[in-house]
Amino acid sequence: MSSLPRPSAVVRSGVARAVAVGVGAFLVFGTVTGLIPNPVYVRMVERTLADYAFLVATAAFAGAFVYQRSRVADPLGDGYAAGSVAAGVLAFGCPICNAVLLALFSSSALMTHFDPLRPYLGVASVALFAGLLYWQYRRDCAACEASGDADAVAGE
Repeated sequence: MSSLPRPSAVVRSGVARAVAVGVGAFLVFGTVTGLIPNPVYVRMVERTLADYAFLVATAAFAGAFVYQRSRVADPLGDGYAAGSVAAGVLAFGCPICNAVLLALFSSSALMTHFDPLRPYLGVASVALFAGLLYWQYRRDCAACEASGDADAVAGE
């Protein structure tokens, strides 16, 4: 028998939603960018370890953001989260397979100028998400400290 308190239904549903978003983002983004091999989409650029790292980071941060968002009464940062997800997808996606980028630029321009910048875009995406999560966490802690309810931060 454990003496640890059982998490509330709200915390459990928030965790379940966050895990579903994280796994869903991994599967959807991994499939449409060709990082998860599938018969529908053929990736035209070599897969790298950085591509997989940015896919995992983007999916994990999306899930963490959804969990944090479910814990606050007045959530902020949806636009930053969407921008970070978009930057993450551009970072691990195939540059010449992206129809929007290909419509704007030629494939040779994308491979020459955009492809070498993808790792920096991935780092920027991860930094933006990390900053957003930290900002939301600090904002949540400040609200709990102001109300004197330190247990609300721990989810009890």
